Parts: sequence; structure tokens; C-alpha cells
Amino acid sequence: MTQEEMLQPKLVFDCFAEVNKVPRPSKKEEKMIEFLKNFGENLGLETKVDEVGNVIIKKPATPGHEHVPTVILQSHMDMVCEKVAGLDFNFETDPIETYIDGEWMRARGTTLGADDGIGVAMEMAILKSEDVEHGPLECVFTRDEETGLSGAAGMGNDFMSGRYLINLDSEDEGQIFISCAGGANTVAKFPWKSETIPSGYYTFSVQIKGLTGGHSGDDIKKRRANANKLLVRFLCDEMSKTDLRLVDIQSGGLHNAIPRDGKAICAVPSSFRDQLSADANLYLVAVQEEFSVTEKGIEVILSTEDDATECMQPDAAKRMLMSLRAVHNGVLEFDQDMDDLVQTSSNLASIRKQGDVVNIVTSQRSNIMSARKNMSAIIRAALELGGATCTTGEGYPGWKLDPNSRLLKVSRESYVRLFGKEPLILAIHAGLECGLLSEKYPQTDMVSFGPTLRGVHSPDERLHLPTVKMVWDHLLDILKHIEN
Repeated sequence: MTQEEMLQPKLVFDCFAEVNKVPRPSKKEEKMIEFLKNFGENLGLETKVDEVGNVIIKKPATPGHEHVPTVILQSHMDMVCEKVAGLDFNFETDPIETYIDGEWMRARGTTLGADDGIGVAMEMAILKSEDVEHGPLECVFTRDEETGLSGAAGMGNDFMSGRYLINLDSEDEGQIFISCAGGANTVAKFPWKSETIPSGYYTFSVQIKGLTGGHSGDDIKKRRANANKLLVRFLCDEMSKTDLRLVDIQSGGLHNAIPRDGKAICAVPSSFRDQLSADANLYLVAVQEEFSVTEKGIEVILSTEDDATECMQPDAAKRMLMSLRAVHNGVLEFDQDMDDLVQTSSNLASIRKQGDVVNIVTSQRSNIMSARKNMSAIIRAALELGGATCTTGEGYPGWKLDPNSRLLKVSRESYVRLFGKEPLILAIHAGLECGLLSEKYPQTDMVSFGPTLRGVHSPDERLHLPTVKMVWDHLLDILKHIEN
């Protein structure tokens, strides 16, 4: 099959190529907002940008569908900006470079941006097309979904008017989502008080790298290693054997990504140098065995560093590292009603020394609010016992199942008609904007679906090309057949 045959529908992939030329890091979407605004206005369509930067483009019904209730198509304009170590790439200026790998589209060393650029592209293609049957449409593009859902949170309750909403931000074709988890971040600060390192100490760095990473909600049940937890574990083990001093720690990254790498700079008595190397080798063998299925590329790397003169006060460092070792990471509970659905989880996202504090970011999720609050309290308890000051943000609500959803009925029937099989009707352990939007628009009937993505929030992000055509056909069939 040729590349041209793989990239179907052509209009969708043409739009996706245009999207990937526009820088759109979370919280820095100004260029994308302007791009979408110009796109709608150049088509002669009613276009509006609200005070927080969300964009809406309205398209009238095609002939014969004027009586159909308005349908909202919604996706988010921002993307997670992750790249492989050492790559010279600026997400604020450089276009994403894509290539085809078999049936998949990938980016060269960076996140692809199909989360949720492919949803944006589908909306653009419908707005641009002249042969799609549909009722009145409102195409909505929200900003800053990935780092706090602030676009959806800041949207007024009069920005949209549709009866139905299709969110195009899901990652498995053939699955229709009807509920999602709510979440919140718990942030901690450990004070860093310096102390002089005694003479005769060897300064080194230890780096954990080569992990798979992934989405801290959707991938949390896949038993992947967390680089922060592995790094802290090694430091605690070595601290129990010798007078290890912590000089610096920079580990993990975004709150909604499972950490793939981390690094700490430490000092130990020079007499312990050979034992340190032996311990690192044994530690690598141990964690390779523990994660033999999910982490094929894991590395533990020791490197000599310039002699450091100051470190974190040892007792404070010990309390901090022990509390981080105790912090829960991963699944806490599975749902009691839906098999294989994670109910409650937490992700230890980042540990970073910044000036005279060590900042810790964690993320908790649950489809039950009381369980999410308890998970956050568990995290705070462990961190506060180590001497940190902690705060949990307000977070975002979950999206409750509507058993009488008309849109779900139409979506399911459409899928069966097109593909001759039943779609999976699911809830997701991740924050969809449907949670916030359903709170602001409680009468709006919502579903979420999208093409298959893998490795999201990491440079391994890839889009399964055949599923784009399937989702496009499904979407157009829903628009054609939806009625009151």
C-alpha cells in the first residue's frame, strides 16, 4: 500500500499536517488560537474566541438537516511536549516532523501531537468539506487540556449551545467512552538546607533511563516502572550502607506522564566507590527481573562528577528520600462494577531541586470523588511525615455515566451498521474534558471516541493510520443519522 493510500481520508491528514506546523505547547497556545481563528474566518464561518482562549467555529446545517439538534465536536488544541534526550528541538518554534512506519505515523524524536491534533484535524476537515451531511455544528477547540484542563475549566456556560457533544480525544478505535475519572495534583516542598561535604568524598551521578513512560491515567495499570521510584529506591538502599550525601536531584517531568528518566548527584566516602559500582550492577539486574515484561530498555548509569562541596543536610535528606520511597505510586484500587477499570491511582511525577527547596509533584485520579480525596490524603501523609509542606489542588470532576444517553444509542447503532460488530462501551481512568463540560452543561448528551494511539505523552507516540478512516466514517455516519 502506498503512502497516499495509507493517509486516508486525505483531507483529514492534510489538516493534521497543517496543525503540526503550528507550535502548541500547553499554556503557550497563542499561535494555535490565532491559526484556528483565521481558519474559521477564512471559511466565512462564525468564529469566536472566549476570554481564556477556547475557540468555537459554527457551521450551518446542510440542506435537509436544518431540523437536527446542534452537535458539538470538541477536541483540545495543546499537546504534551516530550523529546528524546539530547535532541535539538524547540517546541515553541519548530514544526513536528512526521514519518510513516508501516501502519503507524510517528514523529522524529518528539511526541507526535496526535493527542489531540488528530481530533482538531477531523473538526477542521468537516468544517472545510462540502460533501458531508450534518445538522448545525459547533466545532470547539479548548486550550491547556494537558496541564490542568484550564480551557474547559474557564469556559462559560453560554459558550456552547449544542444538545449533543462528541469529544474526539480517546485513544482506542472501537471504544466509546461514557465516563471518566476526576483528578487532582498534590504538590510538596521539602526545604533544602545545605551542609559542607567532608573531605575524602567521591562525587558521582546516578541516572535511571530507558523506561517506557506513558500516560499517568490510561497507562497506570500496565505495570510500567516509575523512574522517580527507582531512583529514590537506589539512593535509600545506598544511604543505609554508607554516608551518602545528596547534592542535587532532577527526576521526572510532567504531572500526567509516567516518568521515564531521572538523575541525582551524590557523594559517598571514597572508600565506598568500588562497592557503589557493584551495587548499581546488582540493582540493575534486580529491576530488570522485576520489570522483565514492561521495561526492556531500563538502564542504571553511574558517572563521575566534579567534586561537590555542599549537600542537603543528611538527616533532612534521609527523611525526604524515605518519605518518597513510602509514597504510593500506581493503582490503589480497581472499580467494583467494571472489570479491569482502575478506580483510584497516584503518580509520583517529578522530584526537582530548585533553589532552596525540592519540589515534588504527584497526581491522583479516581472515578469516585471521596476515593480521590483519600488518595490525595495518603500522599500528603507520607510527604508531611518526611517534613514537607503539601497542598492538593481543586482538581477536576469526573464524568458520570448517563444510562439513557441518546447519543450513545446512535453511536453504537452506527458502529454496528458500519463495521458489523459491537463497540466496547467503557469508562476511562483519565481526565477527559467531558467531566468539566458536563458540570457546566448538565443537559448536554456526551460521548468520546477516537483513533488508536500508542505511547502518548512520550516520544514513542504513534497513530494507527487505518483507524483514522474508521473513526472518520463513524463520525460522519453519526452526524448523518442523529435526530431528536
